[in-house]
Amino acid sequence: MINRYLTQCGKLLLEKKLTIAFAESATAGRLAAEFSLLPDAGAFLKGSFVCYDATLKEKVLKVPDRLVKKYTPESAEVTAAITRGLIPLIPADIHVGVTGLTAPGGSETPEKPVGTMFVCGIKNGSVLFSGRSVFSGSPEKIMLRAIVYTAKLLIDALGAPK
Repeated sequence: MINRYLTQCGKLLLEKKLTIAFAESATAGRLAAEFSLLPDAGAFLKGSFVCYDATLKEKVLKVPDRLVKKYTPESAEVTAAITRGLIPLIPADIHVGVTGLTAPGGSETPEKPVGTMFVCGIKNGSVLFSGRSVFSGSPEKIMLRAIVYTAKLLIDALGAPK
C-alpha cells in the first residue's frame, strides 16, 4: 500500500538523516512492514515492537499497569507510554507508538468507538506529535488509514521534503 504520504515520509526521513522505530499495538507490525517497502528503507527504519497484548505493554515496554487500568490499553496515555517504553529497546531518532480499536472486543465506548486510533511520536525525548482519529471500514481499512494518518503527522511535524 505505498501511497504518496508514505513515500513523502520516507524521503523526508532520508533527507533529514533520521531513523525511526515503532511500538505497534493495533497495527500489529503493519506500520513497519509498509515503511519497509519504501526505497532505501534500510537507511531509516530501525525496527518495530508489536505489543498487541496489554501484558507486553506492561512487561516489556514498562507501562504501569495502573495506567492501563485507568485509561485502557487503547488510549492516548498508553500510546505515549508505549512510545517512551520503546526508546531504550530500539535506538532511533524518532519513536512512534500506535494503539487503537480496529475491531470490536477492546475498550470501545460511545465516546471511543471501533475505528478510534491513537498515535504518538517522540524525538529526542520530547513529544513531536500526538493524535487521535476515528476511521471507518473493515479492520484492515482502519489499520491502513491509521498508517497514512501516522505518515501525515510525521510529515507535518518534520516539514515536507524538498
